[in-house]
Amino acid sequence: MNTEQSIIEVRNLARRYGKLDAVNGLSLTVQPGRCYGFFGRNGAGKTTTIKCLLNLLRPDTGSVRVFGMDPEKNEVAIKSRLAYVPDMVAFYPWMTVSESLEYVASFRKNWNREMEADLLKRFQLDPCQKASHLSKGQRTQLALIGAICPEPELLVLDEPTSGLDPIVRREFIETVIGAYQSSDPGRRTVFVSTHLISEFEGLIDEFTIIDQGRELLTMEADAARNRFRKISVRFPQELKLNLPGALRVQTRGRETEILANGNSDQLLAELKSHSPEELRCESLSLEEIFVVSNILKKGEA
Repeated sequence: MNTEQSIIEVRNLARRYGKLDAVNGLSLTVQPGRCYGFFGRNGAGKTTTIKCLLNLLRPDTGSVRVFGMDPEKNEVAIKSRLAYVPDMVAFYPWMTVSESLEYVASFRKNWNREMEADLLKRFQLDPCQKASHLSKGQRTQLALIGAICPEPELLVLDEPTSGLDPIVRREFIETVIGAYQSSDPGRRTVFVSTHLISEFEGLIDEFTIIDQGRELLTMEADAARNRFRKISVRFPQELKLNLPGALRVQTRGRETEILANGNSDQLLAELKSHSPEELRCESLSLEEIFVVSNILKKGEA
């Protein structure tokens, strides 16, 4: 584990809207140079948590620290080192694309003009087009350019690919975010809240899954793939299997699919003892692990 100061540290965070607990006792830590996934269904408390990090909301109880500082007391110092793209973006409608970026750049000490030109070309945005004439996807692209060109230490993204078509989404995730991190490994950190988990599969180093404002699961991505596995087996004839410790067992005729929670070796040994015709074992994707976390929550393990 990286021993440097945490980029984000959330401890027992709680935030209510009236009687609704949007976030309830949440804790997580993000180390430098990581791409950290923040997963949950709509209304799980992801955006509320992010707003507390940015001092757009104040915690009711608990604490948040960004770069080791309190967002309420050190808002300018924190925000000068990060960039944020919300799920809904807006620009002054009378400004052109170019003027909008000039306006954003005026607040930054650093601005990568070469990157700006490259991203405008990559996203096929006309610098002379008025912001009022941009589609939702184009506004998101413009916001992403404005977030990445200052080359911040921390990139906070709340549903960053919302409104983008599949081709642009893939290019942004693989090329843009990948290039952002690789240009200064160890210092560029991404905190991304998204429901398009599969599209970030190759970038996520660690993740937290939340539900109803509470943590369901926090793990390193590789450790999670090693822990949660899917076993597919086919026997010469139908069998009634006794598989204690399996997370889920689904049988259709001679074929059975088993979800393993850290005990795949034991389950495989038991299945082999029944002389299967075919036996396969593979790691779950992060999206599948997200679904499994809800099975764990329901106590079906």
